[in-house]
Amino acid sequence: MTERLWAPWRKAYILGKKSKKCFACVAVRTKNTRKTYLLEHSQFSFSILNIFPYNNGHVLVLPKKHVGELHQLSDSELLDLWKLVNRTMLCVQREMKPHGFNIGLNLGKAAGAGLPGHVHVHIVPRWKGDANFMPVVGKTKVISESLDSLHEKLRKGSQKK
Repeated sequence: MTERLWAPWRKAYILGKKSKKCFACVAVRTKNTRKTYLLEHSQFSFSILNIFPYNNGHVLVLPKKHVGELHQLSDSELLDLWKLVNRTMLCVQREMKPHGFNIGLNLGKAAGAGLPGHVHVHIVPRWKGDANFMPVVGKTKVISESLDSLHEKLRKGSQKK
């Protein structure tokens, strides 16, 4: 018997129209945080769930200013961005209890940036054994929690300071 792993939300990414608008800039201006999966605002930055995650709990932290390079941010904007990265990581740690994190940036299309015109920091929680045979052999990643459930958990968690 063949086992199947259903991931219907990926169809939107694969077949969907690619908008000319920056999804992050649209999300930060939208009041409906549930629809956009926005987690937290700071003075110059915001955090949002990655709707096509590498791993459960994958969060993006972005400056509100739409720039493609770190040097285009002021010192205040850079400090604010990294403070929000830290707060977001601590929230994910507290709410999801991962064993570790991958945190980083992909700057430019050649480096793998899916949003090359808007700097963003990836926060990817990791658990022992989460890189099993599925992504290696089956080129499939198992995400164990819905975005709606995760958004609710992390929004509540981000309010705990």
